[in-house]
Amino acid sequence: MAWILALVLFVEALGVAALNWFLGIVVDRQDMSLAGLDPDAMSISSKAGGIVFGLYFALCGVVALLVALRDRAPAGFGRILLISVAVVHALLGAFAWGLVGPGAFVSMVVVLGLVVLLLMTYDRLEGPSEGGAGQSVDKGGESEGPGPVAPPAAPSPS
Repeated sequence: MAWILALVLFVEALGVAALNWFLGIVVDRQDMSLAGLDPDAMSISSKAGGIVFGLYFALCGVVALLVALRDRAPAGFGRILLISVAVVHALLGAFAWGLVGPGAFVSMVVVLGLVVLLLMTYDRLEGPSEGGAGQSVDKGGESEGPGPVAPPAAPSPS
């Protein structure tokens, strides 16, 4: 599943970068301004934004690829990146519904679901994987720790 997410994020990185680059070329060739903005500034900023978001999605794809290769949960900065890309896809999905239509919304929600699934299935274990001496491991309500503890003795009347 992490392999699929990595592939999707790499394709999305290329798609976002190419789309923004294309929009920058269109703005440059139209030579029109929007609300008095310089067309060259709009063209350059569109291309720069495409590169930045493309690199961001590619970096998130690298994190998903590392999760797939190592077969363990992302930690630290990688986990933060995957959480942030989930939030970005949730927001993009909300905007896509109103601006583009239900098809774009569904694609954003599918990617969001893949990211959340990756974060939930590769759950980090905080403690040791096996219970040691005197430690209990929770297995559906069963405990493998020491036997039952006797309640404290009642104080004797003096």
